[in-house]
Amino acid sequence: MTNYNYAYVFYDISDKESEAGKRRVAKVFKLCKKYFLHHQKSVFKGEITPSNFIKFKSAVEKLIDKNIDVITILRLIRKDDIDEMTLGGL
Repeated sequence: MTNYNYAYVFYDISDKESEAGKRRVAKVFKLCKKYFLHHQKSVFKGEITPSNFIKFKSAVEKLIDKNIDVITILRLIRKDDIDEMTLGGL
């Protein structure tokens, strides 16, 4: 089993229908910020231990509505495994 130590998290939480959606956005944002660095509006990245990744994944799965919300996670063994480029506004 490979130990992934770096991850990018992208989320799209549906908040248009209800106050519940807005609460989910806030909770997912807070959870992501606990484990990762905030990169853009709904993008986080950073180093994470395998055990913390399991905790994060379990917690985020409990927060989202799997019928309308989307979480995408890219896991890397090392940060250097990707050629990341950010252009503008940071």
